[in-house]
Amino acid sequence: MDQPTSHPVTPGTEPEPVVCARCGTQALPGPPPTWTCSVENGTRQYFCVDCARANLRAIEGRLDSSWW
Repeated sequence: MDQPTSHPVTPGTEPEPVVCARCGTQALPGPPPTWTCSVENGTRQYFCVDCARANLRAIEGRLDSSWW
């Protein structure tokens, strides 16, 4: 696959905060390693630890977040 896995940061700029797609919790400066990342309809979405744990079965079943 030739798709980049991360976005380069321009020196002198801060990365944009990552927001949980479920509850709106913000993480700075990027997604913590404990957050879950999902690509739905071509869009990358992040879910915080609490939201991911509450919906673990749906995530493992590969259901879109609109179903949970």
